[in-house]
Amino acid sequence: MIEVNSRTFKSGNSVAVRLPKEIGLEADVPVTITRVGDVLTITPKRRLSVKEMIAELRKLPKPDKVQEREPIEWPERPGL
Repeated sequence: MIEVNSRTFKSGNSVAVRLPKEIGLEADVPVTITRVGDVLTITPKRRLSVKEMIAELRKLPKPDKVQEREPIEWPERPGL
């Protein structure tokens, strides 16, 4: 875990915080900011929601055929 100190500053009508190089993100990365009490958490925003990701996966071409597998033989386990 890296811990660094920084300070806020005024940017237009907003308050901003400068992220030092050691913990900074690339420029123009969308982020989500969550506040719980006094704790602010900044995380890179997901590019797709789960629903959007599933929709994208469904657009992929389907395989010509599905490979068959041998049936699984479960061992006898007395007492279970």
